[in-house]
Amino acid sequence: MSTPAPSPQPLTGFRQILGNRDFLVLWGCQISSQLADKILLILLIATLSSYNPPDAVANSMRSAVTVAFTLPAILFGSAAGIYVDRWPKQRVLSTCNLLQGLLVVSLALLPANFPLLLLMTFVVSTFVQFFAPAEQAAIPLVIRPSGLLAANALFTMTIMGSWIVGFAIGDPLLSWAGGWSARFGPELLVGSLYLLSSSLAMSLKVQEVIPDKGTRKPHFWSDLWQGIDYLRTNRQVSSAMLQITVLFSTLAALLVLTSGLAEELGLKAEQFGRLVAPVGVGLAVGGVLLGQVGHRFSHLPLPLLGFLGMGSSLAIFTVVPRLWAALILSTLLGFSGALVAVPMQTLIQEQTPEHMRGKVFGLQNNAVNIALSLPLALTGILADTLGLRPVLLGLSLLVVLTGAWAWSITQKRLLGFWTRWR
Repeated sequence: MSTPAPSPQPLTGFRQILGNRDFLVLWGCQISSQLADKILLILLIATLSSYNPPDAVANSMRSAVTVAFTLPAILFGSAAGIYVDRWPKQRVLSTCNLLQGLLVVSLALLPANFPLLLLMTFVVSTFVQFFAPAEQAAIPLVIRPSGLLAANALFTMTIMGSWIVGFAIGDPLLSWAGGWSARFGPELLVGSLYLLSSSLAMSLKVQEVIPDKGTRKPHFWSDLWQGIDYLRTNRQVSSAMLQITVLFSTLAALLVLTSGLAEELGLKAEQFGRLVAPVGVGLAVGGVLLGQVGHRFSHLPLPLLGFLGMGSSLAIFTVVPRLWAALILSTLLGFSGALVAVPMQTLIQEQTPEHMRGKVFGLQNNAVNIALSLPLALTGILADTLGLRPVLLGLSLLVVLTGAWAWSITQKRLLGFWTRWR
């Protein structure tokens, strides 16, 4: 009697998600859209030079473009999530990128008018607020729960990588595009990235439950409070969201402080990117490690380890005397950040019901963007008033306290499991 052949071992880690055709399509959609967002901001600021602004207001005009690009995230982040819950995710992804691509291409046809440029910037960025929660809500629809950690690791790496790669290659790419068509080239380049993302989204196959037409029309305030009430009653999800918000707030503050750190380490202030880039490298390394082997161990202590690592790195920055040591600390800080971002984003996706994901991710998008804006506005002022080292130490203390608070929530969760098991 022959023994049956052993069943094949299920794919885990990156092998599982990279063998999933729909996830690859969604990932490609994210890469193209993220790069387009970063290069678009460079294009918008570069477009101002063609307006020949007076020196007295040139910086103010650049600031106004940046505000127009970021303001929709604060105004519409939560509202967009409400609508995303009631619309097909594949249609939201493809439509948003299609409209963004067409609007960017049309910039080449518009007259040089600053208020009109601000309006176009605001509208294009508004579509991003619908795209972001739809993208996050689509991940659990194309990936089995066992692959969510690896999927979020890959998406986290893409988000951080787009900041480094997008801002690094944006200007050379725009110059190259301007070489073959000075009037239309840069706009066509950025618009094509959005249109590529749209075409990929059109081929995405997502199995989801869509509300009936009679219930599809959102009731804005009741839906918004439903999302807020869900976060209020689900401590795991709300604490995970808060931890992600603190993480991004810390990275934004560090972005401001690295200019001063660079000068103290013998670099020029404009060379602060040399200290920021290793943070992205550390995030990528941490994401790869978690995506490949994270399924083999418990994720519960990871945020505590991550916040302790970030807090220690920030504190040591105040006494580090050498550039090479600062680069190692930046890498460690990024690696520690991955220990927070990846498992916490995975937890939110696992714990949030399908019909609530748009609302929850919309609120998360709103919170993260506000958290990014406040440090950018306040950190420089605090550093000028109190000094660089006190601000770094204060930031370190905030990060460590957040880690301790998060661990207290985790311990209550473990105690609940133990009580039920007994």
